[in-house]
Order: sequence, then structure tokens, then C-alpha cells
Amino acid sequence: MKPADVGIAVMVAVIWGLAFVASRIALDELPPELMTALRFGIAAVPCLFLPRPGQVSWPLLIGISLTLFLGQFLAQSIAIAHGMPVGLTSVIVQSQALFTIGFAAVLFGELPSRLQSVGIAIAAIGLLMICGTVGYDFSVAAFAILMISPISFAIGNLLLRPAQGARMFDLFAWLCLCAAIPLFGLSLLTLGAKPMWQALSHLSPAGIVSMLFVGTVSTSIAYWLWGRLLRDYPAAQVVPFALLVPFVGSAASSIVFGERFGPLRLAGMLTVIAGIAVMLLSRRPRALPKVA
Repeated sequence: MKPADVGIAVMVAVIWGLAFVASRIALDELPPELMTALRFGIAAVPCLFLPRPGQVSWPLLIGISLTLFLGQFLAQSIAIAHGMPVGLTSVIVQSQALFTIGFAAVLFGELPSRLQSVGIAIAAIGLLMICGTVGYDFSVAAFAILMISPISFAIGNLLLRPAQGARMFDLFAWLCLCAAIPLFGLSLLTLGAKPMWQALSHLSPAGIVSMLFVGTVSTSIAYWLWGRLLRDYPAAQVVPFALLVPFVGSAASSIVFGERFGPLRLAGMLTVIAGIAVMLLSRRPRALPKVA
């Protein structure tokens, strides 16, 4: 990779790590449904000027949006709002690599290599270690809701495959629009119009800055840059940079919120990251042989 593109990959990982902290700040002032709707509403503004990617059908566009964006980020927001530590959340979300490989094996016959299987086992052990810390500062329900995030992320990754030929910025803008509309509807249904307006009109300067960062920088710009890197380079060169996200998220959470990790949780987080590293740095999975 060119040095400039390496810098972009690192910058995107840092942005995504800081986005977990910004989301937590916004969630102190907004309900999770409304915060997630506002995130994608801001990121969908370019749709006013961009055509829908013609090669991506409406069912596929909606399917990708409901998993890669709505399911992933709504689960994150609800979990954080119900006490999930931000640093731990950033690690759990990256376990999507485990589920992506697993789903690809089941649905497409892409058997993981031996090294990938080792990585899956390591990451699974790390998740079990984290499970051992449930009940101390977060509930079983919050952890269960958060696990929806990497599963949705993984499904969205696989659904995104047929849309790889589309222009990345246009595609992600329309994906944000498809997520924002049902999320605003959900917010209206669960909160009501008046509480929604009161929450939005009473946002503090910190809340406004956090939402602008999450909506424009983290969602719109960062995803566009990441998509460009994946277009120009093999995924094996680009995706490992995502390993920086949980380190940035955990460090930023420790500085901003004073988040601390007990020995078992810290060991589990590091084990998950180690397993993901093994999965991402190993060779591509092999396909099952075709049966006559």
C-alpha cells in the first residue's frame, strides 16, 4: 500500500474507535433509537444530490441497510445506553470477523483454513472469558443485545458482496437513508413526537458535536474512505487495520470515562483481538468442492 493510503487506513480506524466515545456522549442526552436515527439521518443528506446506485436492487439495498447499519448500530446504542462499557463494546463488535467466516462457511461453502479455525477458537475463548464478567457492571440483557451487533455486521458483510461494483459514497449514503427512515419511525412510535422534539432541541454543544462527528465523519466520510481502500487493494491488506479500532476505543474510553478493565475482562478482550488478528492475517478460505 502507498504510505498515504496506509495513513488513511489508520485514520479511519482511529475515527471509528473515537466514534464509540462520541456515541456514548450523545446517548447521555438522546434515547438510543433517536440517536441512531439521527446518526443515519445526518449521513443520508448526500442522497439529496446523489442518484441511487442502479446496479443495486431495492431489496438488496434494504437488506444491507437493515443488517450492516440499522441492526449493528441500534444494538450498539441500546447496549451502551443500558450500561455496556464503551471499550468492551468496541472489542465485541469486531468479533464480527468470527461470525462472517462462520456464515460464509455455512452459506457459501467457504471453509476456513486451519489458521482461521485456530483464530475462531481463540476469539470464542475470549468471548467466553468476557461472559465470565457479566453481572458486575453490565447485565446479561445488555450483553445479549450487544451480541446482535456483530451478528448483524457479519450478515451485512455477506449481503454487501453483490454490491461491490457500485460507487461507494453513493451506496453508503443510500444505505444510511434506508436505515434512517425506519429508525425515525421507531423513535416516533416508542417516544412520541413531543419528547423527540424536546430531546433534539435541548441537545448540548457537546451532544451536537458528537452527533455531527458520528454522522458525518465516522459514518459518511470514514465508510467512503474504507470502501475506496477496499476497491483499490486486496481485502487482506486493508481489513487488518480494523484491529486498531478496539485499541483506540478502549484507550479513549479509559481516558474520557475512566473505564477500567479487570484481569479476566482485559484478558478476554486481548484474547478476542488476538483471535481476530489470526483470522484476518491468515489465507483466504477454500471453497467446498462441487458435487457432480
